[in-house]
Amino acid sequence: MSMDAILFVGHGSRDPQGNEEIAAFVEQIKERIGVPIIETCFLEFAAPDIAQGLAACVERGATKVAVIPMMLLPAGHSKLHIPAAIDVARKQYPHVQFIYGRPIGIHEEVLRIIEERLVETGFDPAQQADDTAVLLVGRGSSDPDANSEVYKLSRLLWERLHVKWVETCFIGVTDPNVEEGITRCLALGAKRVILVPYLLFTGILMKRMEEKLDVFRAQYADQEFVMTAYFGFHEGLKTIFEERAAEALADDVKMNCDVCQYRLFAVEHLDLHHDHDHDHGHHHDHGHHHHHDHHGHHHHDEKESVES
Repeated sequence: MSMDAILFVGHGSRDPQGNEEIAAFVEQIKERIGVPIIETCFLEFAAPDIAQGLAACVERGATKVAVIPMMLLPAGHSKLHIPAAIDVARKQYPHVQFIYGRPIGIHEEVLRIIEERLVETGFDPAQQADDTAVLLVGRGSSDPDANSEVYKLSRLLWERLHVKWVETCFIGVTDPNVEEGITRCLALGAKRVILVPYLLFTGILMKRMEEKLDVFRAQYADQEFVMTAYFGFHEGLKTIFEERAAEALADDVKMNCDVCQYRLFAVEHLDLHHDHDHDHGHHHDHGHHHHHDHHGHHHHDEKESVES
């Protein structure tokens, strides 16, 4: 008898509150998905890890496991580390089918979530706001393609919002950093800056941004600074993960890193044992063209990237 399972893979945080939110989020969507076996695991900083999560699904009788990365964009973890763990599981459990799902990526629901988070701050998306800048704050990655997707999202936001500026910055790993993003917004003439944390759940990075907000308010007393909530338990986020789970179980994943020839090259030629201190930047966009430099690994300091 066949038995379906879903394994949601969170990044994991040094902040227990962030891990608790991931687990609680999965609990909330279990009934909506309606699959008999649903487990949660983490890539780092929290238990169970991905090997334990895969084992738990199999021990509960799963014959097909959909592995869903709870990540905003494809980067090192979703391109290399999770598929590598699935490779190991396929050898350990040859009778079980493992299907790898997609990260969220650029998604219409993401734009809706951000719009609603902006409205919660008092922003009116229907009103022209020539003195307001929206500053999208990504977590930052050593993967150039992941960073470029944040810029793409900023542009899509600009197309929808009646603001003069939507700028982009990153909380860690790469530039421009948040301070540089704020400086740019003010130099352009913004009197009001709304920071948008492009983060799923709370954690070290979100709390760091809250501290920075206090600094900006003190440093630039003549300007107004507001910050939206992170994505959290928004209904739109639940919809996205239901969609990702359904397409994986239907074996209808349009594009992933499980069978990518460049990932297979990396598995053969690179050490992919995940030592939890960096993101293994994977210069690679998983679009339809696969034009990249055979995994040029841009190893900037990724300490902040993994401190969710």
